Amino acid sequence: MKQVTIIVPNGNVNLSSITGSFEILTRANQYWKKMGNRSMMEIRIAGFDTELKLSSGFFSIHPVDIAAIKKTDLIIIPSLSYDYDNVIKDNTALIRWIGGQYKNGAEIASICTGAFLLAATGLLDGKVCSTHWNAANDFRRLFPNINLQTDRLIAVEPGIYTNGGAYSFLNLMLFLVEKYFDRQTAITCSKVFQIDMDRTSQSAFFIFQAQKNHGDELICQAQTYIEENLGEKISFEALASKLATSRRNFDRRFIKATGNTPVEYLQRVKVEMAKSTLEKGRKSIFEVMSEVGYSDDKAFREVFKKITGLSPLDYKAKYNKDAVSA
Repeated sequence: MKQVTIIVPNGNVNLSSITGSFEILTRANQYWKKMGNRSMMEIRIAGFDTELKLSSGFFSIHPVDIAAIKKTDLIIIPSLSYDYDNVIKDNTALIRWIGGQYKNGAEIASICTGAFLLAATGLLDGKVCSTHWNAANDFRRLFPNINLQTDRLIAVEPGIYTNGGAYSFLNLMLFLVEKYFDRQTAITCSKVFQIDMDRTSQSAFFIFQAQKNHGDELICQAQTYIEENLGEKISFEALASKLATSRRNFDRRFIKATGNTPVEYLQRVKVEMAKSTLEKGRKSIFEVMSEVGYSDDKAFREVFKKITGLSPLDYKAKYNKDAVSA
């Protein structure tokens, strides 16, 4: 029987990611036994503190003592608060415990910003990882050697599974149910908990936020210029010259400051503006495309789908209740 440990870090954690994980895995195990199989999992909630109060004391968790757990087969790390630096500092013992369990054969699944705790073990260095798109800048600041891919709903490495933001952990749980039980059990859980199966991307939920606290004033000026001239054809050669720097140096500094090439940044800003217009208004796809500086319909659709995972028309139908054909 597999030993599953849902850990409770010190600090403010997302209660739903703990209770939701527990409920789905418990229901999967109950269904598995109902089908005539032996129990697959023993699920525990464990931490170094015997009580953790959450949400201004409205809720509390009473974990078992994690120090008494010598071996586990699967560790689930819940979503954390946004004070990542302090959460990591306050959980050094737990981070060591996670690393030790992995070396002893445990698999690890992190939910949303739980990836920060997992990354602090060093186990993700040089590997692919996902977390909430809204935490991407902080994650890259703290862990520059990890290949963060926020478009992925679930990123898989040997014995390590990370997932995107918020309630997308429900899809991670279905992934784990299918892995540890079987496809039919996962389908049953998807129906019981009404979770869409096989969702693979969180791109459609991404809100692009310009990173401007990087300290490079020249690149801040470039970002402002791009954002204020979306409808114009922007030459980055001319922009670099205007800012009195070479194109090569401009590109290098831009990537270092924002994590995007100038072209990628321009595309993301354009698409974010287009998304906002599609969500709020009744303008046609052509009108929106023209407003953000695209004259080629095919190019606009390709870039939009690459960034969001949806076509402009599908995005409009999904997020604008007054959507009309365009």
